[in-house]
Parts: sequence; structure tokens; C-alpha cells
Amino acid sequence: MTDPEFMDRAEALLRQVESACDRINDQTDADIDNQRVGGMVTLTFRNGSQIIVNLQKPLHEVWMAARAGGFHYKFDGRAWMDTKGQGEFLAHLSRYAGEQGGLPLDFSS
Repeated sequence: MTDPEFMDRAEALLRQVESACDRINDQTDADIDNQRVGGMVTLTFRNGSQIIVNLQKPLHEVWMAARAGGFHYKFDGRAWMDTKGQGEFLAHLSRYAGEQGGLPLDFSS
């Protein structure tokens, strides 16, 4: 994957995360504050915990830091998959955001 291809796909993923936060806030009581600075989105939950998603352009990876740990994802042609074979980014984000937010959340829709 070239740098421009990575940036196109990674930026689309960050926009999807931001849009999902807006949708979730409209449809639930989650009240997720999302802030974007460059290639990083910070999600802050009512309890003060955060999930940080940021781009690692030199590695062509997207990184996520949550209470559950730190995770690295690469695009496999269809989805952003964990580099250790542990699953897909949006499924993980839904799980970890739900754990930190205290209610089921779906970022994949």
C-alpha cells in the first residue's frame, strides 16, 4: 500500500469513528466526547476514561489505546485487522468503548 492509499483509508476510518460517535450520542445516553487533532481521535467517556485512536503513517498502521491495552491494526484489503491476529478494529472499538462507557455500543454500523 502506498502512503496516499494508507492516508485515504485511515482518514476514512477516523471519519467513521467520529460519525459513529455522533450517531451513538443521538441514539443512546453514552455521551461520548470525541475530539480530533490531526491523525488522532480521542474518545472521552462520562467516567473520564479515554480511548485514543491514532495513525502511524510510517508503519501504515492505526493504533488504539484503551483500558484493555494497546492495539495495532493494518488494512488487509477488506478491514483493519489486529497485527497479532486478534480481530477487527471496529469490533474491538465497540467492545472496549462499551466496557468503558458502561453500555453496549456499536461502531460498525
